[in-house]
Order: sequence, then C-alpha cells, then structure tokens
Amino acid sequence: MASTALYTLSAILLLSLTLPIPSNACVPSDRAALLAFKSTLHEPSLGLFDTWSGSNCCHRWYGVSCDPETHRVADINLRGESEDPIFQKANTTGYMTGSISPAVCQLPRLSALTLADWKGLSGPIPPCITSLPFLRILDLVGNQFSGQIPADIGRLTRLSVLNVADNQISGQIPTSLANLSSLMHLDIRGNQISGEIPTNFGNLRMLSRALLSRNKLSGAIPASVSYIYRLSDLDLSLNQLSGPIPTGLGKMAVLATLNLDGNRISGPIPTTLISSGISILNLSRNEIQGYIPDVFGPRSYFTVLDLSYNNLSGRIPKSISAATFVGHLDVSHNHLCGPIPAGSPFDHLEASSFTYNDCLCGKPLQAC
Repeated sequence: MASTALYTLSAILLLSLTLPIPSNACVPSDRAALLAFKSTLHEPSLGLFDTWSGSNCCHRWYGVSCDPETHRVADINLRGESEDPIFQKANTTGYMTGSISPAVCQLPRLSALTLADWKGLSGPIPPCITSLPFLRILDLVGNQFSGQIPADIGRLTRLSVLNVADNQISGQIPTSLANLSSLMHLDIRGNQISGEIPTNFGNLRMLSRALLSRNKLSGAIPASVSYIYRLSDLDLSLNQLSGPIPTGLGKMAVLATLNLDGNRISGPIPTTLISSGISILNLSRNEIQGYIPDVFGPRSYFTVLDLSYNNLSGRIPKSISAATFVGHLDVSHNHLCGPIPAGSPFDHLEASSFTYNDCLCGKPLQAC
C-alpha cells in the first residue's frame, strides 16, 4: 500500500511539473512592478484599479496589455477622458492624484505609457524611463507633472510619440532629444520650458508635428528646422523667441501650419512663406518689419493669414488677388498705408481686418 501511495504522489508531482503555464499569463515580476506602480496612484471615483487583482495581470487588468508572444506587459493606457463604458456609466471624467513610481521602469518590454488628462498627477518623470528600450509612446498630457524632461531622453530610439503638454515641466529641451530618430509627434505645449531650441533640432527627420507653444523658449528659430522634410505642423507661438524667420521654412515640402504668433520675432517676412504650400500662417504679435511681400500667386492658398500687431509698412500688395484662396486675413495694428485693393478676397473681409494702421483707405474702411 505504501509503495502504491508513493507512486501516486510521484505521478502527481511529475504531472504538476509538466503542466503548461496558461498562454496568456503574465510574468510575476511584471505583476509585482504593476502593483508597485499602482501603489503611488489614487483614483477615488471610477474604481479602475479594482480590476488589478488576481495573479494574471494580462487578463482584465484595466488599461494593461501584454505582448501575445512574450506575455510581458507592453502597454499601460490610462486616460482620464475616455468613451469607455466605465466613464459613461459614471457620467464623469476621471481624476487621479499621485506620482509615477520608478517601478514602471521594471517593465523591460513596455512600449507605451499613457497617463493622460487626469489633472491631479504630479511629481517628476522618473529619469529611469530612458532605460526602457522598447518604449514607443510616452503620453502624460493634462496633469501637473513637474521637473525636467530627462536629460538622456535621446536613448529612447524607438520613441515615436512624446506628449507632456499642459503640465508644469520646466528646464530646457535636452540636446539629446534630437537623437530620437523615430519621433513623429512632439507636444510640449503649455509648460514652463525655457532656454533655446537645440540647434540640432532638424535631426528629427521623422517628425510630422512639433508643438512647442506656451512656454518660455528664447533665442532664434534654428535654421535646421527646415531640414525636417516630413514636418506639416509647427507651432512655436506664445514664447519669447527672437531673431528672423528662417527663409527655409517656406521651402519645406509639406509644411501646412506655421504658428509663430506672440513672440519677439523681427526682420522681414520671407517671400518664400507667401509662395509656399502653407495654408495657416500666423505671424501676429511680433516685431516684424518691412513690406508684405508682393509675390502672391496660384500657389498661395491661405485659410488663415494673420499679420496683425507688427511693424509692417507700405501698401497691401495687389497680388493678393492672384492667390487661389485667402479666407481669414488680418493686417490690423501695423503701419500700412494706401488704398485697399478691390475685389477678392477683400470684398468679404470686415473693417477689423484693416484697422489701426497709418493711412489705409477704401472698402471696408473709409473712402480714399
């Protein structure tokens, strides 16, 4: 009997050793890292973290996704503004407080970290975040994160999205940022970032959107920006930038939106901007001098052309009538003089587009 029982026990142990691990089970070290990450976060109303229980963090843990082959945690996607049924049922946007635990850096296969629009998250971006070699998305928009962008952010060579907009980030743009050879979307708007834009910014050859507005950036716009041939949207507005507008910006193949308003930019308007493919051009509230270039033609297609609040002089060029389209035009608050040209697009513009100049006349202002 004893030998039979011993045989049965041995068979059970052997069977337990050969049973396959569930195909979607997460690695215990990843689970431990997630729980440590959760411990520094507080979400009181939606109960999202109530789902973070059980041994398998790859299964029904809200916002957590695992790689189907390696079973390692790949994505953490937690958004405070979402159309998820949990939010619709609660009829509210999320509010979360706390900070990012360095434990997130213990997820070696992490490819996306999204902690967006929670309003109350604070503290620094853990410097160790740059040790995650597979990170593609870092989205921390809409919180109260402070401190600096990690100095060696350039180590993340797979990073395609960096969004830290609407936080309290300070310091300068790290020079290593230009090493992010895969970066396509950069959004650092609405922070307290100061200093100059790195001169090697143009090394970001994959970049399609560069949104840097509402900071404290100073110095000149680097000429290297015009080397980013995929760039379609450049927003440098509401900073303290000075110096001239690089003429190369008007030679960029796909640049469609250029917002430079609310800076201290001086010098003339490059003629290249008028005959380019740019459709939204906002140069208002600067210190730009000289004439409005008289080079409008069939390539000129502006849904918005705002040149207001500058030091422009001379006449409004008649060639504007040769533009394919001009929607919103504003040249108010300058030193322009002479008659406003007749015909399109001037026949649909209001007087406010021309007021506060030295001696403009003609419709929609007073007759000359």
